[in-house]
Amino acid sequence: MQDDQFMMNFREIRSLILQEIIIEWRLRYAVNGILLYLVSIIFICYLSFKSQINTLNPVTWNTLFWIIILFTAVNAVTKSFIQISEGRLLYFYTIASPGAMILSKIAYNSFLLIFISLAGFLFYGFILGNPVQDPALFMLTMLLGSVGFAAVLTMNSGIASKASNSTSLMAILSFPVILPLLLIVIKISKNALEGLDRSASVNQVIFLVSINVIVITMSYILFPYIWRS
Repeated sequence: MQDDQFMMNFREIRSLILQEIIIEWRLRYAVNGILLYLVSIIFICYLSFKSQINTLNPVTWNTLFWIIILFTAVNAVTKSFIQISEGRLLYFYTIASPGAMILSKIAYNSFLLIFISLAGFLFYGFILGNPVQDPALFMLTMLLGSVGFAAVLTMNSGIASKASNSTSLMAILSFPVILPLLLIVIKISKNALEGLDRSASVNQVIFLVSINVIVITMSYILFPYIWRS
């Protein structure tokens, strides 16, 4: 019985993710707008630091990169629930369970942010140089950081969608969880930039994975109460 329920949830999640991909493909201007936003910010940073690129501090390079990714992630994930019409929400309410709904949104936004982070890293490194000495650790940090940002922002988008001033509420709700997440990814990626032994980052990576698991689990448990309201 539990296996049947699991397979049913898995099929629901897969169908919802495919639906998100189809919608985004039909409305490609959304993703294109996010990429344009990302490229524009990086180019502005280049114009600001172009006289100091060769002497740009790796700590500054690292911190600036993650701030850019964070702000891009907020713009990319805000639409998860806030911009969905009442009619579409009612449609989803009738065809999918709340658990499948929130997990599919987190999964899709995670894939989207991983793609955005990778694209941002390539363009950012091309424009401002690439001082990363441990690319594998940096890529792992981007992967885990993207999943964490997606989980936090998706759940908060669902909460904020029930309020009148949803965009402001989302920013307020996200800050307490996003801040420690941002600090830990900056610390791990700093170790990757400096080429430190990977054992120095093990505890931080475990902590980051733990935060992601806790946020996704709490989203799965709490979202049904929001979904019914």
